[in-house]
Amino acid sequence: MRWFVRSDLDGFFGLALDNLVQLLLIDALCKGVLGLDDGLVVGRILPGTALAVLAGNLFYSRQAVQLGRRTGRTDVCALPYGVNTPSVFGFVFLVMLPAKLAAAASGAADPAHVAFQAGVVACLGSGTIELGCSVVADRLRRSMPRAALLSTLSGVALGFISLGFLFRTFARPVIGLTTFAVVMVTYFGRLRFRGGLPSGLVSVSLGTLLAWTTGVAPVGPSPPPLHLTIPVPVLGDIWAGLTRGHALAYASVIVPMGLFNVIGSLQNVESAEAAGDAYPAGPSLAANGIGTLLGTLFGSCFPTTIYIGHPAWKALGARAGYSIYNGVFVTILCFTGALAHIAHAVPIDAGMAIVLFIGITMTAQAFTATPREHAPAVVIGILPALAAWGVLLAKTALRVAGYGTIGGPVVDASTVNRFVSADTWIQGGFALEQGFIVSAMLLAAVTVSIIERQLVRAALLCFVAAALSGVGLIHSYAFESGDTTLALAPAWPFVVAYAGMGIVFGLARWVTVPADEGEGH
Repeated sequence: MRWFVRSDLDGFFGLALDNLVQLLLIDALCKGVLGLDDGLVVGRILPGTALAVLAGNLFYSRQAVQLGRRTGRTDVCALPYGVNTPSVFGFVFLVMLPAKLAAAASGAADPAHVAFQAGVVACLGSGTIELGCSVVADRLRRSMPRAALLSTLSGVALGFISLGFLFRTFARPVIGLTTFAVVMVTYFGRLRFRGGLPSGLVSVSLGTLLAWTTGVAPVGPSPPPLHLTIPVPVLGDIWAGLTRGHALAYASVIVPMGLFNVIGSLQNVESAEAAGDAYPAGPSLAANGIGTLLGTLFGSCFPTTIYIGHPAWKALGARAGYSIYNGVFVTILCFTGALAHIAHAVPIDAGMAIVLFIGITMTAQAFTATPREHAPAVVIGILPALAAWGVLLAKTALRVAGYGTIGGPVVDASTVNRFVSADTWIQGGFALEQGFIVSAMLLAAVTVSIIERQLVRAALLCFVAAALSGVGLIHSYAFESGDTTLALAPAWPFVVAYAGMGIVFGLARWVTVPADEGEGH
């Protein structure tokens, strides 16, 4: 097992593109939505984020080399790692923006800085949850069937990765379909370019050329000159945020996001084991939590996570080195201001074929790495994520129509009624969206239990879902101007519904008998 192999470059292009997208998203949201200046974004948030990503990438590379040498294998792939995308949106819109608005309403001298302090406190809370849950990570992973873990992950891959980039591919087909053809030939067809050229490099280079030829690139005005930014601790801001009470005020966002991050990381560790690389969940999650906390100390407002896509990187030939390449790449971008130059020259369209491939591979793995008879459970586990993605499209359409803007209409019960009159039961989507990672995993696990005729286990899982609904961690939503958010209030219809399911499964052993094989269903 070597630290670097040639095919690490293929994995690097995919993972680096994914991280690049997250960094561009952070930059755009912090400046465009929150109004933060370069002193906070470029001087604090991005360098702190880079430190977290670098530390995690180095750990997971070393972990891969150790696993390879311990098992005598040379095909071990490091766990992919980077910024947690859901937390970026969650913390910006549900923590930092409300903190800024509240500070402005109270007459604070610098509301944007208060938003930054709320962000680092939220990130501190998430990292603490990740680190604390690492103690019971392996036990939690063993308690859930593989179909429950992988199907939830594949639903995210299919909806938020594959379909999103599929839209973009067909919106700009000259770039999207041409580069996807390269991906199909090399990744699906398992062919190599003559001369050993990395297929990821060929795809991104071709996409960049087509982007400049068709006028998609360059993106935006010319960026400022490169400059070195050294990260510095922000202990004063963390303390100020804690004393302002941000941890308690936004606990309803911080705690669920932290738990969802833990569950997502567990699913990705399970995905890696299904692909042949068995990493211990405890140390893997602990490194994730430590990385988040390290970034927080130096100004990051956004947690890191073990990424989706390990089987895809492994299929590309990535081993340990691609993770190191990625950490160094992100560090250079954030420490030198090169992020703006990369975004100017290489649009996302140039590499979207690789990201699309990752989503397809993850979805396929949920079916191929689980027992054949568990296929219905995989489908059920996929559906909530697709529903959440569909709701995201509906909300985007509402915002485009002016909902949630100053002086514009708001999303409320009347909006739901208009959807229902068009035979679109959007309130079901709103309920599914909240905590969909947890509910998808539970529903898939219930289905596996039914398939295996473990009726008592299925009933107990339903009662767990009822309890989570009762405390508002799943299915509980509230209207928030142009959006719906997690309400953390009892979702009583779902408490009753899941309890009813549990009763049905509990009684089934007394009122049913096994069907003969010849009778069908």
